[in-house]
Amino acid sequence: MEITTSRFGVLAVQPSDILTFDQGLIGLRACRRWVVLADGHNSALGWLQSIDEPESALGVVSPRRFVSDYQLRVARQDLAPLQLVHATDAQVVVIVSRHPEGLALNLRAPLVINVDGRKGRQVIAKDPLPVRLILPTDGEMRLTA
Repeated sequence: MEITTSRFGVLAVQPSDILTFDQGLIGLRACRRWVVLADGHNSALGWLQSIDEPESALGVVSPRRFVSDYQLRVARQDLAPLQLVHATDAQVVVIVSRHPEGLALNLRAPLVINVDGRKGRQVIAKDPLPVRLILPTDGEMRLTA
C-alpha cells in the first residue's frame, strides 16, 4: 500500500509493518493505524506515521535513552488488550514534541507496543511522571523533519 504523507512524501507500507492502536492516541483517536519510520539523521529518534491521517506524524524515542531509571507502572488491565505473553515483550516509547526551551518528552503517557502482535496502546503511568521533560536541542536530540 502507498500513502502520501505531508512530512515524508510517498511511502510504500507493507501491511505487516502496520501497528494498530485500537483506541487511537490522546488527541488523535481516529488514528488507529501507524507505522514506525527511522529518522535518517538521528538514530535515537523514530517517527510514528499515521496511515489513517497521513498529515499526522509524531517523533518517538525510548525514554530510557534520556532517563536511565525510567520505570513504567500501569494497571494490568491497561496492558491486557496488547496480548503480551511477557512484559519484556513490550517496547515502550514516548512522544517527543517541540517546546520553546527545546524538545519535550511525555513520560506520563507512553506508548506500549507489542512488536510481535503489531498492537499498541497509549497508557497513563500510575506514578506522577512529567508530561514535559525538557531536553535541550543542542544535545543529542533535534527534530529533523
